[in-house]
Amino acid sequence: MSSTEPTDDAPLYEAREPIFPKRISGKFRSLKWILMSVMLGIYYITPWIRWNRGPALPDQAVLLDLANRRFFFFGLEIWPHEFYFVAGLLIMAGLGLFLFTSALGRVWCGYACPQTVWTDLFILVERWVEGDRNNRIRLHRQPWNAEKIRKSLTKWTLWLLIGLATGGAWVFYFTDAPTLLANLFTGDASPIAYTTIAVATATTFAFGGFAREQMCIYACPWPRIQAAMMDEDTITIAYREWRGEPRGKLHKGQVAEGQGDCIDCMACFNVCPMGIDIRNGQQLECITCGLCIDACNEIMDKIGKPRGLVGYMALKDEASERAGNKVVNIWKHVLRPRTLVYFTLWSGFGIALVVALFLRSPLDFNVTPNRDPLYVMQGDGTIRNIYTMRIRNKHGEDVTYRISATTPDGEADPTLTLSLEGQEGDTVTVPADQLYNQRLYLEAAPRSDLATTSRTDIDIWVEQVGGEVPVKDSVGTVFNGKEQ
Repeated sequence: MSSTEPTDDAPLYEAREPIFPKRISGKFRSLKWILMSVMLGIYYITPWIRWNRGPALPDQAVLLDLANRRFFFFGLEIWPHEFYFVAGLLIMAGLGLFLFTSALGRVWCGYACPQTVWTDLFILVERWVEGDRNNRIRLHRQPWNAEKIRKSLTKWTLWLLIGLATGGAWVFYFTDAPTLLANLFTGDASPIAYTTIAVATATTFAFGGFAREQMCIYACPWPRIQAAMMDEDTITIAYREWRGEPRGKLHKGQVAEGQGDCIDCMACFNVCPMGIDIRNGQQLECITCGLCIDACNEIMDKIGKPRGLVGYMALKDEASERAGNKVVNIWKHVLRPRTLVYFTLWSGFGIALVVALFLRSPLDFNVTPNRDPLYVMQGDGTIRNIYTMRIRNKHGEDVTYRISATTPDGEADPTLTLSLEGQEGDTVTVPADQLYNQRLYLEAAPRSDLATTSRTDIDIWVEQVGGEVPVKDSVGTVFNGKEQ
C-alpha cells in the first residue's frame, strides 16, 4: 500500500485549528462595527417598540401572533390568506442576495449575515477578556492553570449572557414582550418559551463561540452557490500578485532590489476571521469582509508603498492593471445586464407588493351554499336555500354590515327574501379584527322563476353601515330551485 493512502484508522476530517484574528483598524473594520451595532440594536430593541392600533389590537410594533395567525409590522397587518406578502418578501430577499453577490461578491456574508455579526461580537468579548492575537494563542497552548480557567470561565459566561439575550429577544417577537418578560421571571411563561430560549441560547453560544468559520465552510450552502452568481465583472477582494511578487522580508534600512511590494508580513492572514491567506487567490472560505485590506494598507503606509496591494477589483480589469493602468469607472461592472436583470426583478416584486398592499380591501367576504340538501321546500311551497357566510373585519374597531341579495345585473328580486339565523333584520356587527360566521337563508316565493328554475345565479352583497368611506363587496353564488 502506498504511504500516501489513508489507513483504516486515519481520521476522515482534520481536527479544527482555532483561529485568533488580530485586532485591526481601518475603514472596512469601522464599517463592520457600525453595521454590527445597527443590526444588533434593531434585533434587540424592535420587540419593545410600541404602536397604537386601538384597544382591540396588540400595541407591539412587530409581532408574529401565531395564536391568532396574524403578523403585525407597525401599521401593516397580514392575515393567513395574505401570506403571499411574506412569500414576496422572501423572493425579494433571495433576488437581493443574487444582486449584491453578482455585483460585489459575498458582501452579505462579510457584513450582514447573523453568523458573521454574532461571531464578531463574540471575538470582541474574547479579545477583551484574553487580549489580542498573540495573548490568545499563548493562552490556548498553555496547560490548564488558574489564569486559563479564570479567563475561560469569564469569556464563556459573557458568551452565555449574549446567547441568553439573543434567545430571549427571539421569543419576544411572538408575544407581548413586557408581559412575557415578567412571566419568564415569575415562572408563569409557557414551557415552549423556555425551551425556545434554551435552544436559541445554546446554538448562539456554540455557533458564535466555537463553530465560527466552520458554520460558513460546512453548514452554509451559499459558498458553493456563489460561483453561479459571480463572473469576471464581479467586484471582489483580491491580491494583486503582479505588484506584490516576488515577495520577501524587508529589514530596516535595507533596499529590496527586484522585490515586489509584499514583504510577507502575514498581516492579511493574521486578521482574517476565516484563517485564510488571500494571497493564495479566491477561496471558498473567503467572506470578503475587507479586514485584509485594512491590514495590508496599514503595512503599505508604514513602508511607504501605495495602498491597494490587497483590495477590491474585478477579474476583467486584471490585464489593464498589470499594464499599469488605473481603473476608475467601477460602475461599468456594477451596471451590467446580469445585475440590471436582478434589479428589475427585485424592484418588480417590490412594486407589485406595494400595489397589492394599497389595493387590498379591509374586508374579506365569502358565502358557501350548503349542499345537503340543495334546497328545502316549506309547507307553503316556498323554496329555501341555506348558506354559510363568513365576514372578516380587518378594521381596528367593530363594524356593522348590511347583507342583501340581487341578480347578477344588480337588480333586487321582489320574490326573494333574505334572513339571518338568530337575528332580526339584515345587519350584522362584526368585532374588530375578527372572523365572523353566520348562517344565511334565501327564500323564493312559490311558483316564482327562482323557485321553479333548477339553478339561478345571484349575488350576495355586504355593505358597511356608516363610515367615512363605506366598504362594499359581493360574492357570486347560485340559488337552487325545484325544476318543473
